[in-house]
Amino acid sequence: MDRIVSRRRAALFALFFLPGLGISSWVTRTPDIRDQLGASTAEMGLVLFGLSAGSMLGILGSGALVARFGTRPIVTAGILITALSTPVIGLGTALSQSLLVAAGLFLFGLGMGSGEVAMNVEGADVERLIARPVLPAMHGFFSLGTVAGAAAGMTLTAVAFPASWHLLVVGLISIPVALLAVRRLPAGLGRVTSAERSTGPARRVWRDPLLLVIGLIVLAMALAEGAANDWLPLIMVDGHGFDAAWGSAVYVVFAAAMTLGRFTGDRFLDRYGRARVLAASAVIGGIGVALVVVVDSQVVAAAAVLLWGLGAALGFPVALSAAGDSGEDPAARVSLVATAGYVAFLVGPPALGFLGDHYGLRNAMIAVLALLAIAAVLASKLHRMPAPAAQQQPLEATTSSK
Repeated sequence: MDRIVSRRRAALFALFFLPGLGISSWVTRTPDIRDQLGASTAEMGLVLFGLSAGSMLGILGSGALVARFGTRPIVTAGILITALSTPVIGLGTALSQSLLVAAGLFLFGLGMGSGEVAMNVEGADVERLIARPVLPAMHGFFSLGTVAGAAAGMTLTAVAFPASWHLLVVGLISIPVALLAVRRLPAGLGRVTSAERSTGPARRVWRDPLLLVIGLIVLAMALAEGAANDWLPLIMVDGHGFDAAWGSAVYVVFAAAMTLGRFTGDRFLDRYGRARVLAASAVIGGIGVALVVVVDSQVVAAAAVLLWGLGAALGFPVALSAAGDSGEDPAARVSLVATAGYVAFLVGPPALGFLGDHYGLRNAMIAVLALLAIAAVLASKLHRMPAPAAQQQPLEATTSSK
């Protein structure tokens, strides 16, 4: 691997880390923020709708913006908006203003949704250049960011450090790191001419049945990950009787399991292939969610979160990698599948919040369990996907060379 690609990969690791740090800083403080806002579970669902709406606006516009301007400007704008959003959330918390918190979450979702689609296109291109999986490790750095943010959040919750100041500090840390990292990205990647945008393969990927199957799998796996990111501390507090600090600690367990799964996933991909890994991930994650829902035990619930995190770890990055290899115009394919995944961030938080308000947050997770079951079945469809031209191997066989 030459030095330029190595620096580019390192920059993407940092750019994936920062949104993980931001989202977990928010998640671990949700019990405190909920109490300071005086919000019910349904009202928190509406606050979280700001995150969902911003995410969807970002991802729905990201593909066209990448095609017009390339990935680097979109990554730059997205990561800076994400970094600036956390102080807004903190200010809304300090003022006990739910609308301001929702506005901050909207900005976070807007930046993360647009920036991460472009970063996934970057990651898929790096995979192509070095001919081995990189997206799982990049998403591993997102999870590593969630571990770092969750550990800090758990500690600061335990010592009653104000959530508003906590979120301000996260924003101040993130901005200079983001500005340094985006300088390592190449100009022009993903940009296409206006003629290509109107007649090229990007317009035809929507009609590829296999790509739509991959999109459905991503939607289910992203919801499994997003449900934990949005609701896990509150599930532990309201559904299993943990206090706020221990609820945050359980989220740290989930984030650590996600990180472990993503950094060790390459060996399983090499041995079993994408289709089997995706199916097994859905099953393992489903077992973890089922135990959290069904078993009325704090010990079992905390342990089950390990399975939940391990199961959710590889779904999104592996499916994106599969999408990039599924045919011509990989940038358009990755963008489409990433968009399908982020749909989970639109429907997930408010839908699960309203279900939780009526049936309890634990029971609301049955919807996640059902989608994971569907994903496990659909993963078998991927066995028929052709391998990348550079490898010419069946999907279920080795997918990289080390």
